[in-house]
Amino acid sequence: MTTYEVTADARGGLRADRVTREAGGRLVVDGVSLAPPPGTTVGLLGPNGSGKSTLLRILAGVLAPASGVVTLDGHPLPDTPRRTVARRIAVVEQHATTQTELTVRDVVRLGRIPHRRAWSAPTPHDERAVREALARTGLTDRAAQSWHTLSGGERQRVQIARALAQEPRELLLDEPTNHLDIQHQLDLLSLVAELPVTSVIALHDLNLAAMFCDHVLILKDGTAYAAGTPTEVITEELIAEVYGVRAVVSREDPPSVRFLRGPVPVQPRTTGS
Repeated sequence: MTTYEVTADARGGLRADRVTREAGGRLVVDGVSLAPPPGTTVGLLGPNGSGKSTLLRILAGVLAPASGVVTLDGHPLPDTPRRTVARRIAVVEQHATTQTELTVRDVVRLGRIPHRRAWSAPTPHDERAVREALARTGLTDRAAQSWHTLSGGERQRVQIARALAQEPRELLLDEPTNHLDIQHQLDLLSLVAELPVTSVIALHDLNLAAMFCDHVLILKDGTAYAAGTPTEVITEELIAEVYGVRAVVSREDPPSVRFLRGPVPVQPRTTGS
């Protein structure tokens, strides 16, 4: 079987080496390797159930792989102190929840917990990190607002701000553009792409991935189907094979995708004479 990877030149940073994970008696991640080059934005693409969210949780250390290993700067993630992992890796879940009585500023302050000692008061650096995170996500005017009064899209932006306040070197995001209108989708992914961190983002939208990701990894049935730049990977043939739909893909860099109605034509089988 061919193994596809997004690889870095060095062994530093966050890496997954042939990780697998089972759920419900089937492999949901099957021998996937991923090593994002430092400072780049990598998009995880694929249909529902292809393993994107599970792979992100394995990278975050939330789920343990059945086989394979995740390393941080060359050290197995389970052997790395949890505080070190919490300082290095920020995670934005698809459906984040929090205590309803908290304000927006309170939620963003949670990102500073890995950097503080127990029961210690926030430092000036903590408060500066919170202010900058609120400003970057356009939430300064909402800082005193209660969490429970926000819309789904606004809550997602607050979780992004919390992750930014954490000042991570690796940022993992699971469908961060869900519940956001088009303008905020573009604003948020522009922000993530410009951050001086290594980002891995699970996305459904191929056009957004092409616009904002340096590399993409296509998952199908839990396996790494293809990897490379958006121009290399996002093709009409791949969309038909992975998603089962017809599309026209421009030859621009980055490419743009226009979907077509109707089923994918069935290719006639060739038989030997």
